[in-house]
Amino acid sequence: MATLFIADLHLQAEEPAITAGFLRFLNGEARQADALYILGDLFEAWIGDDDPNPLHRDIAAALHALVDAGVPCYFMHGNRDFLVGKRFARESGMILLPEEKVLEISGRRVLIMHGDTLCTDDTGYQAFRKKVHTPWIQTLFLALPLFIRQKIAARMRAGSKAANSSKSLDVMDVNPQAVVNVMEKHDVQWLIHGHTHRPAIHSLQANGNDAFRAVLGAWHHEGSMIKVTAENVELIAFPF
Repeated sequence: MATLFIADLHLQAEEPAITAGFLRFLNGEARQADALYILGDLFEAWIGDDDPNPLHRDIAAALHALVDAGVPCYFMHGNRDFLVGKRFARESGMILLPEEKVLEISGRRVLIMHGDTLCTDDTGYQAFRKKVHTPWIQTLFLALPLFIRQKIAARMRAGSKAANSSKSLDVMDVNPQAVVNVMEKHDVQWLIHGHTHRPAIHSLQANGNDAFRAVLGAWHHEGSMIKVTAENVELIAFPF
């Protein structure tokens, strides 16, 4: 048996092939897992659990079917879907996790994160993140009519794309010292995260020993998962 990790699917109605690939994954590989962890950005955008988008209902039903089949599913917020709340968690059967979580898997202590908080060189993004994670701002936003939230979200996505187009790839990647710091904070030798869309398993030093950072790929043209078993930690790409 294996524990599976995925992130950065960015599901949206405009990308039906990705949705279809995810549904096949839930009905296939995921059914054989001990557990499934979704490390953020499952959706391209989330403006509230009350959004009647049919895609959200379809995904909730598919995730709940996986849970009903005996595979627990855990969700960690990303930078795109940090407003996913308790209502959607109930509808989907997922368990919501904090932004940093240590797991004990097959004798390994594994820290899981979305990964955006590691990109400390991107000071503009970090300032924006701090603002939108302010509880009263979130409460105010969620109290707005749905059509206004949709307009705000569209403007924010456009602004994000424009800002990122002028940033270097290095600035938008993780800061190496931030990685070491968080691994030493939690006393782990393994870190699994998404966000950067740069799938790889990196070697480094943390806590005075060899350590590893496993990065999930985004689901643009193929699926990406990390499979953790007693024998190995594998980064696997697969067709939709």
